[in-house]
Amino acid sequence: MIDINALDPLVRLAWLVGAVAFVLGLIRMNSPATARNGNLVSAGGMAVAIVATAVYLLLRPNDSTGNNLLIGWLIIVVGIAIGGGLGLYSARTVKMTAMPQLVSLFNAMGGGAAALIAIDGYLRISAAPGLQENVATVLDIVIGSITFTGSLIASGKLMGRIPGKPIQVPGGQLVTAALAIVVVVGAIFLWLGNYSLVLMFLILAASLTFGVTMTLPIGGADMPVVISLLNSFTGTAVAMAGFVLENPVLIIAGALVGASGAILTKLMADAMNRSVINIMIGGFGGGDSVAGAVGAEGASVRELGVDDAAIQLAYAQHVIVVPGYGLAVAQAQHAVRELAELLEERGVDVKYAIHPVAGRMPGHMNVLLAEANVPYPQLKEMDDINPEFERADVALVVGANDVTNPAARRTGTPVSGMPILDVDRAKSIVVIKRSMGKGYAGIDNELYTNPKTGMLFADAKEGLASLVAAVKAL
Repeated sequence: MIDINALDPLVRLAWLVGAVAFVLGLIRMNSPATARNGNLVSAGGMAVAIVATAVYLLLRPNDSTGNNLLIGWLIIVVGIAIGGGLGLYSARTVKMTAMPQLVSLFNAMGGGAAALIAIDGYLRISAAPGLQENVATVLDIVIGSITFTGSLIASGKLMGRIPGKPIQVPGGQLVTAALAIVVVVGAIFLWLGNYSLVLMFLILAASLTFGVTMTLPIGGADMPVVISLLNSFTGTAVAMAGFVLENPVLIIAGALVGASGAILTKLMADAMNRSVINIMIGGFGGGDSVAGAVGAEGASVRELGVDDAAIQLAYAQHVIVVPGYGLAVAQAQHAVRELAELLEERGVDVKYAIHPVAGRMPGHMNVLLAEANVPYPQLKEMDDINPEFERADVALVVGANDVTNPAARRTGTPVSGMPILDVDRAKSIVVIKRSMGKGYAGIDNELYTNPKTGMLFADAKEGLASLVAAVKAL
């Protein structure tokens, strides 16, 4: 006969093993070369924790209050089957261009689930809970709810179902501030030992609305920072859920996600030369503040043919590829790798310039190029690659826009102060772009009217394929 009580320390030991695996996995994710292995280590730690908990539930049919745990086990199995099945299907079928939207949806689900755990726990209470339980419960509801609606709005903006430009809420920041006051005052009232379902649901409603009013005024150019911040919120909400359930695995895993997400958010904001507060409160990023072009009046654009571009690339010594969201839209990561390998066979030194906020989520370009098996050493961060542009014979820009705009070096533009890739300092510039359309900031790119720039108007994938064929023909 198995001593059920003896299982408690074993289960907690398994949770500790899982927590250690989370930490080790996070450390290994610090390098692109070990990131995949780190992801597997973290997933293995979660698997250990889940299996240990499942075995514990199976061998212990009733809890201390007499509730049947087998019913809870059946609910868990059904939940895993449905949620896990949908998650697996989504992850395997999503296009790389839609990965940011999927990440936002996952953030929303994590935050919403954490909030539901806290709500369920609060509804089960028959008397006023203690301060520790009350604080964790309220914080879980608030952070989880804000994450849920905020992530849904961010996902809608990325999908194009909600306009990417800033959408001003009637009453603007006053409404958001009022909602924040309601949440804070209500939370303090509950923390003082009062029990009120009405107030709890008022806090829930205010938090859900706050997530909407907070995210709507933020433009598409800031979405990478917003996604990272909401990811941090998700982790924090999960940690609070861990306190509610008294589960150390959730506390540790959530704290790790929350802390790493906060650090990444700070790094992303620094890469844009702005503070996180400025991004969240200022509603910057949609380009409504400045209308029209920022380029020199009367400046012309020089169109370039495929053969001319191929000759420049084939006979260069140093080429720097600058990928952007247009590369992701066209799913051209394999085509750019093929072109780079062809150039390397001709003795050309090829590197990739990665801007921290290129694309629609943190690390978007790294994920795309890693999928195409581009060698990690060739991926250079902005600070490392910028000094090399002056020595580059050709800078090949594929679908990148705002992160290459020299207007950022001047005041009075929506991108002023944002660190950019110094593409305009290369000896020659080739830009593959479908049209002269503006980026998220809503302004023209002065790089396109630079006398050194040749515009190859084409879909990124088709344009790169044409360049590959032209280089082979030389």
